[in-house]
Amino acid sequence: MKDLPDDGFHVFDTTLRDGAQREGINLTVADKLTIARHLDDFGVGFIEGGWPGANPRDTEFFARARAEIDFRHAQLVAFGATRKAGVRAEDDRQVKALLDSGAPVITLVAKSHDRHVELALRTTLEENLAMVRETVAYLRSQGRRVFLDCEHFFDGYRANAEYAKQVVSAAHQAGAEVVILCDTNGGMLPGQIDAVVRTVLADTGARLGIHTQDDTGCAVANTLAAVDAGATHVQCTANGYGERVGNANLFPVVAALELKYGRRVLPEGALEEMTRISHAIAEVVNLTPSTHQPYVGVSAFAHKAGLHASAIKVDPDLYQHIDPERVGNTMRMLVSDMAGRASIELKGKELGIDLGDDRALVGRIVERVKERELAGYTYEAADASFELLLRQEVDGRPRRYFRVESWRAIVEDRPDGTHANEATVKLWAKGERIVATAEGNGPVNALDRALRVGLERIYPQLATMELVDYKVRILEGKHGTESTTRVLVSTADGQGEWSTVGVGENVIAASWQALDDAYAYGLLRAGVDPQE
Repeated sequence: MKDLPDDGFHVFDTTLRDGAQREGINLTVADKLTIARHLDDFGVGFIEGGWPGANPRDTEFFARARAEIDFRHAQLVAFGATRKAGVRAEDDRQVKALLDSGAPVITLVAKSHDRHVELALRTTLEENLAMVRETVAYLRSQGRRVFLDCEHFFDGYRANAEYAKQVVSAAHQAGAEVVILCDTNGGMLPGQIDAVVRTVLADTGARLGIHTQDDTGCAVANTLAAVDAGATHVQCTANGYGERVGNANLFPVVAALELKYGRRVLPEGALEEMTRISHAIAEVVNLTPSTHQPYVGVSAFAHKAGLHASAIKVDPDLYQHIDPERVGNTMRMLVSDMAGRASIELKGKELGIDLGDDRALVGRIVERVKERELAGYTYEAADASFELLLRQEVDGRPRRYFRVESWRAIVEDRPDGTHANEATVKLWAKGERIVATAEGNGPVNALDRALRVGLERIYPQLATMELVDYKVRILEGKHGTESTTRVLVSTADGQGEWSTVGVGENVIAASWQALDDAYAYGLLRAGVDPQE
């Protein structure tokens, strides 16, 4: 088992409960079990699994988690409400379901805004305090650790500060280990959070936690402001998933605590797994990872401006706030029309091509990149096409595995509403003229198949390659309806994936260029010598 931080500071994850409320996320029990394993690997202290008794899926999750997951770092948490008004805690079915979940930790949610008590719960302020005290005390008597979420706390504090603090004190005095102040509507700002947390801490003596939503774009900042004010329990979700615009993002919060505050909140070595864990969870929930997410996004340490690249060539720390390897990420150099010599040299090294001190060569490459970007090409997401361009300039000639004589694609509309797509390619490879025809489910697919039909006999390595992604962008038109089309193609061979770009007056011409580069690069990867 990894060495664990002490209990003095809690990292509490609620991806499986609050995060699952994000639009577009619909987790199965199997999904929740997989995410729980990832979070445990990351080393969070608590994983809130859901609301047992409220729906069959969450009830099943707790039953299966007990049987199937041997948690190494985290404790499983069940979420639920305090007893209902007028019902004893031991007789409340929802409270019983929390105990039946077998979770060692229970988070109760309680109203701390007086209007919510009277209008939503339809009970008195004093009865609400009794509901908090009695439910906390009962669950503690049953051997459970208890946390209490004060829902709408900051709005309630603004409306009736004394009552909001009474709810905190009632939970604390009844035995709740932590009372969490919730910015449920997400409307607070860091300075406001700081002031309220300091006051409540001083007036109640309770151990406080923080739960923030991101409606002002300040959830991470608000969470850290609460920590500055004395909170020792942070509630977050992986990748900031959550209702509306989301919750405080687990990863930048933890990274800030470890790297900026110097506070140890994860097991030794866990922070280096952060990028992998973030992307793995994104895959499970079936959402594309945010490329611009702090710390873990693929663009978090990507550099495009030539001025930045010149400085990074001297010392990477000049334009990076941390070493990306500390969070499991990597620095990337982007090649674009903003690139300078340093960008090209660094990118060449990244691709394994040493341009040496040949200033004339680097200058030619810079100018060629700028010319092609002006024509509509982009190499930021097409490293394979850029490497082919780079090698062509270094070698003084293109790396050609075949020479195209001509190609054509035909789309046939039929009276019954169906379509036929056929492509023919005429090309030369290893001194042989080849004519190949194929059909496909679209003109680009037909071209791809025709190219394979013609070349696989000569280059059997092509059999392992397949197109895995295809993106089209229509660039600004020059005259009337005229426009330039840019196509990005991603190809894989079972060992890795690469992207190529093509630009043309229409989508088929642009696609052909991207396909040409894709197979040329694939053969280069496979170690095939180019043939005229």
